[in-house]
Formats: sequence, C-alpha cells, structure tokens
Amino acid sequence: MTVVIEPSSTRPLRHPEKQGRPDSPVQRKPEWLRVRAPGSPGYAATRRIVREHGLATVCEEAGCPNIGECWEKSHATMMIMGEVCTRACAFCNVATGRPAPLDPTEPERVGAAVARMGLRHVVITSVDRDDLEDGGAAHFAAVIAAIRAAAPGATVEALTPDFLRKGAAADVVFAARPDVFNHNLETVPRLYHHVRPGARYYASLRLLERAKEFHPQQFTKSGLMVGLGEGRDEILQVMDDMRCAGVDFLTIGQYLQPTRKHAAVERFAPPDEFEALKTIAYAKGFLMVASSPFTRSSHHAGEDFARLKALRAAR
Repeated sequence: MTVVIEPSSTRPLRHPEKQGRPDSPVQRKPEWLRVRAPGSPGYAATRRIVREHGLATVCEEAGCPNIGECWEKSHATMMIMGEVCTRACAFCNVATGRPAPLDPTEPERVGAAVARMGLRHVVITSVDRDDLEDGGAAHFAAVIAAIRAAAPGATVEALTPDFLRKGAAADVVFAARPDVFNHNLETVPRLYHHVRPGARYYASLRLLERAKEFHPQQFTKSGLMVGLGEGRDEILQVMDDMRCAGVDFLTIGQYLQPTRKHAAVERFAPPDEFEALKTIAYAKGFLMVASSPFTRSSHHAGEDFARLKALRAAR
C-alpha cells in the first residue's frame, strides 16, 4: 500500500518520511566520480528557459551529476506532473508528500520549451502519482502530443512510473507512441523492499514487456544502479529478465547517496567493472548498452537514440 505523506504547513520537509531513519555515513567519492560545478553560459541559458516556462526537471530535483554537461548542450529532462512524488524510494532525492492537482497548461508549456531549445530528442519523465486514477497516463500522452505539435522534428522518450495497480492505464502512454518507452527497474529484486518499497519488481518488468507487445517496433529501455549491495549474479539475472521482456537498451550507473537519510552507498564500482558489465550485456543480446559511473537514463539520450536506430537498421 502506498502511503501519501502530508507536508508540514509551515516549512515542508523535502523527505518527511525519512526523518526517523538513522543517519548513514556519506562516503567520500573516488576521483572518477568528481565533477565541476555547473556555470557555463549554455547552462545558464537552459536554466533561464526552464524557469521562464515554469517547468521542473529531474536534472535538478534528483541532483543529477551530469547537469552541467547536459544543460550546456540544452539537453534538459522535463519532469512533469509536479515536483512532489507520492512514493518514498530510499535512493531518490525528489521531494515526497501530497502533490498539487495536475496543471492543464503544462503540456503546452513543455512543448514550447522543447521548441525554443531546439531539441531533436527529448526525455519526459515524472514523479509517481499514485493519487491519480490513471497514475497520470493521460497527462503523459497529452505532453507527448504537445511536443509533436510544437516541435514536429523532435523524437520523444517517455521515462514513466510503473502505473502500479492502475489497470490498463499504461496503454494510454503506449498508444501515444513515444519513440522510446523507458521504465527503470533500478535494482535487483532482493533489494526492492528497501530501495523501492512502493514498487514491485515483476510489475515493472511486465510493464516493459507490455510496451513491446503493444508496439513491437518501439524501442524499450531500462536502467540499473550499482552500489546498493547487489551481487554480480543478481545483476546478470536482471539482465536476463530484461531480455526476456524484450528490452532493447540497458543503462547501468553508479548510485550516489543524496543525503545521510537516504540508502547508503555500499561500494563505488570502478570504471573497468562497468566496462565488463557492458561486454556481458551485449553478449546477452541487448541492442545497446550504456554503462559507466556517470550513466543515467537520460544522459546522452539523443545521441544514443540515433545509434539505436542505426544498430537496428544494421541488423
């Protein structure tokens, strides 16, 4: 059962559900995980467009380490349906609580921002909206339609929640035909009760399978984090599960702990370990694999989509 957290009426806590947890030590990052603070002219221009259109981005809300690089190139991942999530995942830095009602003007504002940035490929993600009857599926479809109306040349990648216990709501998103349907499994089944307590591993896996069944030619994509205490054999089993579900594109990145109240980093995997996992994933039949400490679902998404199309054509 999902528990919706009521924020404080004075100064809402970002993560009220985590305040009773004991602190976990935040480990010092190794050299290969350090980035410079963003501040380039391109970054400032992207930030200005996002602000002027009143939009939220997962780049900011989740504290992505790649924000400086991506925003320098005007690549921002839009986070729709508000900035407050109804779930309380142990790894995530997005605020939790009771979200505001959906804003009917948001699809048009997202489309206008995509057109102004000149994006050729845009990733749209969202908070979980367990409070909505359809989990926000119709709003996702409206945003996809608005982007295509405002920027006809742009391709769209939908990084969706799981629509758990929402019946066939996800079919509304499938019918909107995003160029890529993306849903992250995030971690191995054994860790779900701790890392993703509001989600169910096999429900998420089935969502990816249904996307491929609905539209076999659509690219499907999913991602994993390492560093949460998973074992190597468990990672390989998740790869096999994804392939059985028809997933085309796998991303693997390092989990980074947002605060002391979040799940602790058990280990920092070195870059060569990510390369080894990439080699194994390709051997298992993925069309494309992105695996590195800084890999995130939307990192280099435009370039990766172009490569996906080329790889499928070559096959």
